[in-house]
Amino acid sequence: MNYVLALFLPPLSILLLGRVFTAIITFLIWVPAILISGGLTHPMFILLAWILIYQSHADRRDRA
Repeated sequence: MNYVLALFLPPLSILLLGRVFTAIITFLIWVPAILISGGLTHPMFILLAWILIYQSHADRRDRA
């Protein structure tokens, strides 16, 4: 579910992982990047969110 959310709102998906500081920084960069480039930089933020989601799941697997 979080991967789908990352497609549309990457900063929110990062925030839901519990990475507040990273989510705030991503949001502050994401909004101007979307407005200036017209969405060309959006895949970069999706990739960032997916990597962080994957790392979060990997950490949970390692703990168990």
